[in-house]
Amino acid sequence: MKYSKPIIVAEIGCNHQGSLNQAKKLIREAAKCGADYAKFQKRDNKYLLKNTYNDPHPIASNSFGSSYGEHREFLEFNINQHKILFSECIKNNIKYSVSVWEKKSAEDIVNSRMKLDYVKVPSACNLDFELLGFLVKKFKKKIHVSLGMTSKKEISKIYNFFKKNKRLKDLILYACTSKYPVNYKDLCLLEILNLKEKYERYIDAVSFSGHHKGIAVDMAALTLGAKYFERHFTLDRTLKGTDHAASLEADGLSKLVRDLNNTFDSLTFKPTKILDVEKEQRKKLKRIF
Repeated sequence: MKYSKPIIVAEIGCNHQGSLNQAKKLIREAAKCGADYAKFQKRDNKYLLKNTYNDPHPIASNSFGSSYGEHREFLEFNINQHKILFSECIKNNIKYSVSVWEKKSAEDIVNSRMKLDYVKVPSACNLDFELLGFLVKKFKKKIHVSLGMTSKKEISKIYNFFKKNKRLKDLILYACTSKYPVNYKDLCLLEILNLKEKYERYIDAVSFSGHHKGIAVDMAALTLGAKYFERHFTLDRTLKGTDHAASLEADGLSKLVRDLNNTFDSLTFKPTKILDVEKEQRKKLKRIF
């Protein structure tokens, strides 16, 4: 198996709690940890929540508003704020990325003229073919798609849509389980192998979006062939909000970056029968009968 150098995405999402300054701090901390990307989200909440905007938040203690719609609006940055975050990423030598939840948000991001390597389509939206249709026609860089809550038949439908639009070489598919946090038995890491066997020769890459605790599982995902590693990132896992418990703090993200890169460096065959680093010890210790 050929391995790619791991690319680590710090998914900030809504862990900034609606504060631009906190979002900037998260960017700076992610950069210090060695992450390659800091990722945010863009949503049109009135469109997405047209039938539930005024409903109460299902977990009242995590709400930042009197209704779920107001809660989501409190956590939403406008396009000018996203441009500020993009600039903050540039200043801190980390790349900016974003998940778009529907066509209008995708239009805002594409029309902003921010130079992005990719946009992400979250699991909840990967069957929104209005959104996907806009991206395959108007966004010329990579398109990452998470596959949580998605059947194999639906994955095939997404793949065929990109094939029909001649964008397979820009498609990155993520193995993912949509639970926050998710138990290890529900991660189903071997789905990475299924995706690689069926799609890898046609698309850009297979990757892994994890909502688990700890970092050991990510090493297994690397050995199975994942390229991008997306993990939620927070300043404090005890903060108010639904994603913090499934997030890494700075120490965890630093260790993730270190261990993924060290594991990648180790995934080789011996180039010679006896390595140069072994020769001195061989002279001292090897018993030949």
